[in-house]
Amino acid sequence: MRGDLNFTFKEDIMAYYYDEPSHTFGEYLLIPGYTSADCIPEHVSLRTPVTRFNKKAGEESDLYMNIPMVSAVMQSVSDDKMAVALAQEGGISFIYGSQTIEAQAAMVARAKSYKAGFVTSDSNIRPDQTLEEVIQLIQKTGHSTIAVTADGTSHGKLEGIITERDFRVDHFPAGSKVRDYMIPFKDMITGQDGISLSDANDLIWKHKVNQLPIIDKNGNLVSLVFRKDFDSAANHPNELHDSKHRYIVGAGINTRDYMQRVPALLDAGVDVLCLDSSEGYSEWQARALHDIHDKFGKNVKVGAGNVVDRDGFMFLAENGADFVKIGIGGGSICITREQKGIGRGQATATIEVAKARDEYYQKTGIYVPICSDGGIVHDYHITLALAMGADFVMLGRYFARFDESPSNKVIINGNYMKEYWGEGSSRARNWQRYDLGGKAGMSFEEGVDSYVPYAGHLHDNVAITISKVVHTMCNCGALTIPELQEKAKITLVSAVTVQESGAHDVTVKNASVSYKS
Repeated sequence: MRGDLNFTFKEDIMAYYYDEPSHTFGEYLLIPGYTSADCIPEHVSLRTPVTRFNKKAGEESDLYMNIPMVSAVMQSVSDDKMAVALAQEGGISFIYGSQTIEAQAAMVARAKSYKAGFVTSDSNIRPDQTLEEVIQLIQKTGHSTIAVTADGTSHGKLEGIITERDFRVDHFPAGSKVRDYMIPFKDMITGQDGISLSDANDLIWKHKVNQLPIIDKNGNLVSLVFRKDFDSAANHPNELHDSKHRYIVGAGINTRDYMQRVPALLDAGVDVLCLDSSEGYSEWQARALHDIHDKFGKNVKVGAGNVVDRDGFMFLAENGADFVKIGIGGGSICITREQKGIGRGQATATIEVAKARDEYYQKTGIYVPICSDGGIVHDYHITLALAMGADFVMLGRYFARFDESPSNKVIINGNYMKEYWGEGSSRARNWQRYDLGGKAGMSFEEGVDSYVPYAGHLHDNVAITISKVVHTMCNCGALTIPELQEKAKITLVSAVTVQESGAHDVTVKNASVSYKS
């Protein structure tokens, strides 16, 4: 460089430096508060809003969850089986979008029709159709019970019921008609439209049937009630339903094909959408939010993200995001930070975005829920995230360990494991999640392919996790998530304190399965 060149130093063009380092959840602990006699686990409510609402005007959100947990938009985590299992516990699964539009919509449709009290029949056939067509319908829908209606529609005049137990495959003449094998209407037990779910289940048990068709005064099919759904409801008191008693189901979308994907998902019955991106502070997300709301209406709920600071939250909130996701690079299979050098400690990001959410509420009266996505290693990190301001958390590794996740269970070195891979891995190749515009395709990996220890059924594990959250809230003197955020006392801890927090200076004989999440 020549020494005679003149340079003018301008302080305002320097990069911005944060005064404090960013922190993870593992660097914090909660300080207990006063626990009153009423502050017991049975009194705690984890109900939490999912989408924006005018809180100052006294409105409520259009969508709540009964537990503050959603599953990540990932191939190895969230399909229709996960959606059903998590909705049974009171949470929401966001079915992964890195598949064809038709395949994702089919997953949503299966989850929406899986259950729930009074179910509109989507497997129907006419009495003059053949058993071959019955078999094709069972294979297509996965439903073993098919309503036989005069016109083959879900609300036609009920003629009978046929199930896979009413005939033997390969043991009937070709072209056999449904009418010759079905249970005819005259031999069926039915309920009248308007019957309560409790009374419907009483009829099911009294007459020892597996399903009860509900008909109107003209004999037209209205819905079906299944014995298995009553059993499920008894074991899952927090089940999350829509107004038609169907499970609440979410889906992930990208910023490329959303104008084709969104209508297909809406037709399938999806309740809430989420723009899935590793970095959401972008023009592409703003365009997608406006396009979706302008084309399909404000009632279509779309979350956006991910962001890690005030500016990112404000940008998405002002562009209509129904909730905002927080987190870059904190996921166990994510390598965005080491590949690109962007991100922030999850705890610090959650704290700053929560402050921005409250600032936005004070200014507009609109409350935009926030979701902490990533960085959850232990169950108590969920409680910390909620105390720091999150309305709910998104989990990938946590749910990937369970039977209900779509990945394979394998044996590695004598131990059962589940496969778990990131959307930015060469296996998933979900380039749309990392899209910055321009040429379509994946430039480099931002995720890894891995294994996680197999942990059994989702129901059992979520029950333990929720129990830990609830008991910790009682230790803090809080009965609701907003009360926890108001009363929580949180302290940074030293590395030695972290070490002291677990079992130490002993040899643990039989570590409990619930010792770590």
